[in-house]
Amino acid sequence: MPKIGIIGGSGLYGIEGVEVKEMKRVTTPFGECSDDFKICEFHGIEFAFLSRHGSPHRIAPHRINYRANMWGFREMGAERIVAVNAVGGINRDAAPGDIMIPDQIIDMTEGRQSTFYEEDEVVHVDFTFPFCPELRGLLTKAGKTVGLDLKETGTYVCTNGPRLETKAEISSFQRMGGDMVGMTAMPEACLARELEVCFAGIAVITNYAAGISERPLTVTEVVETMKTSMVRIKDLLKETLKIIPEERGCECRHALRDARL
Repeated sequence: MPKIGIIGGSGLYGIEGVEVKEMKRVTTPFGECSDDFKICEFHGIEFAFLSRHGSPHRIAPHRINYRANMWGFREMGAERIVAVNAVGGINRDAAPGDIMIPDQIIDMTEGRQSTFYEEDEVVHVDFTFPFCPELRGLLTKAGKTVGLDLKETGTYVCTNGPRLETKAEISSFQRMGGDMVGMTAMPEACLARELEVCFAGIAVITNYAAGISERPLTVTEVVETMKTSMVRIKDLLKETLKIIPEERGCECRHALRDARL
């Protein structure tokens, strides 16, 4: 069973140069996953790939069944998950085309099912560091190996969508310390933590967020920037797969140890 999972966001629906061994549909207690899982192999390393928005791209961020997706990865055997995100740049130091490895999240979503514990059991997982430090370090190391100039930290502001943000909202997010804005990191990150699965993100700045640039925002700009970034993203993912160790040394694997009341 694959111990590594990759979530493909807007523009990433597969990785050239890897062997797709099997397509697998996973049934979960929380409903259907966004798509069939692709069981892939690269340099003898097996991993599970899932298109977050389905294939073809058809599921908007607010309609994704996040619980089913994350549960599906756990059912597949994944202990680590790397998610790829298209985001808008809030920090002027991050230009379109830049790649960030976020280390913090500000959650502005509402109404999303963000926990597996809704019945009689009460669980409060520690979320001080929402992205796995060990997995983030591996992404950073892999980036240096393949010659990428990564932004090694950043705060991801997650909004509900599907509309883009207002100029006033982005201005507020700036004051809160946000570096990028997207629509899918939550509840993926907290659900992974509840499953004791390591989770890290690769965020591609596809455009400046509302009000940062004088130009109106367009989906076309997002798609075009993701297209031009895909070679770098896929190189980063492949190199990361090569250097992920068999055993985990982080605290993610013990997230539930002191979380239950």
